[in-house]
Amino acid sequence: MDNELILVIDFGGQYNQLIARRVREHNIYCEVISYKTPVDEIKAKNPNGIIFTGGPNSVYLDNSPRMSKEIFEIGVPILGICYGIQFMVYGLGGIIGKANDNAAAEFGRTDCEFDLSCPAFDGLKQNSVVWMSHNDYIEKLPEGFKAAGHSDKCPYAAIADEKRKFYGVQFHPEVNHTEQGKEMLCNFLYKVCGCKGDWTMANYAKTAIAQIREKVGSGKVLLALSGEIGRVDSSVACALLSKAVGDQLTCVFVDHGFMRKNEGDEVEAAFRDWNVNFVRVDASDRFISKLEGVSDPETKRKTIGEEFIRVFEEEAKKIGKVDYLVQGTIYPDVIESGLGDAAVIKSHHNVGGLPDCVDFKEIIEPLRLLFKDEVRKLGTELGLADYLVWRQPFPGPGLAIRIIGEITREKLKILQDADYIFREEIAAAGLDRSINQYFAVLTNLRSVGVMGDDRTYNYTLALRGVTTTDFMTADFARVPYEVLERVSVRVVNEVGNINRVVYDVTSKPPATIEFE
Repeated sequence: MDNELILVIDFGGQYNQLIARRVREHNIYCEVISYKTPVDEIKAKNPNGIIFTGGPNSVYLDNSPRMSKEIFEIGVPILGICYGIQFMVYGLGGIIGKANDNAAAEFGRTDCEFDLSCPAFDGLKQNSVVWMSHNDYIEKLPEGFKAAGHSDKCPYAAIADEKRKFYGVQFHPEVNHTEQGKEMLCNFLYKVCGCKGDWTMANYAKTAIAQIREKVGSGKVLLALSGEIGRVDSSVACALLSKAVGDQLTCVFVDHGFMRKNEGDEVEAAFRDWNVNFVRVDASDRFISKLEGVSDPETKRKTIGEEFIRVFEEEAKKIGKVDYLVQGTIYPDVIESGLGDAAVIKSHHNVGGLPDCVDFKEIIEPLRLLFKDEVRKLGTELGLADYLVWRQPFPGPGLAIRIIGEITREKLKILQDADYIFREEIAAAGLDRSINQYFAVLTNLRSVGVMGDDRTYNYTLALRGVTTTDFMTADFARVPYEVLERVSVRVVNEVGNINRVVYDVTSKPPATIEFE
């Protein structure tokens, strides 16, 4: 790994991993660490700079996340964002005002004016829109700081201590709503921290392969695949491990029966082309029986996760001694599973949910620090074919969590056929690269319809399409009406048991991308 490093210190905010994503867009490696990390450990990492993230707490409360003041004495530039700026002010002797129903609070799009003589805002427009989200406010600056930006309600929307290279912004530069946020972060990284931006996927691949070889040695490795075999994450993890340890790797694909139409056969063929040890286990009857009568989405996820681990154990015994289990966990999986101080949004079967009796020495997660688009870049770097790198994202439990309510074989067949039509029409319209994720969901809603002269009482199919750069936030895709019309007509006429098709126009947040 290159010596260049930015540390993102996590104070529990919702955009913490997004900040890391934005840093990496500038070809600079960064790590996200907890605010509980000892300062000595931080200093030992020799970072080029530090970013304090936002968070939901008020800094003056006894239980709010804080760090030792020694963090300000290690001699590297620091950027505080939202809660981060308030922690910086509070920790260095300034005063933070408590939230009241006065005019200090700001939320959403806000006009700000910046001091362009400040290195953090050099070369930007003097006035631009930022995304505010705060109740508390800076009442008094610490010694050495000056205002570097203000809004109508917030005299200290941005602050700077240029001598110590400490900067803070009360808004969120990492979100798309902040017009010049990318440029502000770029200024901090390059003009303040002095970074050169030499971190690339080629470097990541080289380092990851070397680290895996060192860790594994002569051990045997099992890459555990369930429904996620259709995910680019698993394909890239397989390619990475294949290059690192060759025939020490065995890939076990547990076909739980919840794959997309024809997908198991397609991906099996691709895996065999890579000359890896590949075992496919048809366990569809076993999984479907386990889910009989189950409608709760969390129960579905956990049941499927536990069952495929059991199958993996059985297969591992047939293979012989296996030292390491590989999983295709990526950053958004970790965040949404609520590790650390984050709230649980939905559990992921491959994050922190392994039963205690799993018979492996250690888990290897080579993609754990990567976002989805970075995983695709890595796949291209490793030489994977485009049709694998650009496969539609697919959850580990597969279509089981795209069928609302109880799962039956009939429902599964209906959804496989309908989803296939939707994906086929999106590709035919040339939208398969511009829409980052798109799929069909079989809802549990049945409604009255009419086909010919007959009354029907059939299912409602929901279509979902989103645009996103990081899968942490997403907007609904504006699919042309004529495409939606073609999908609706084909589904109703070709699939059967569906008499209504709807399109989801909800962003993330407040919704998640998946329905369950």
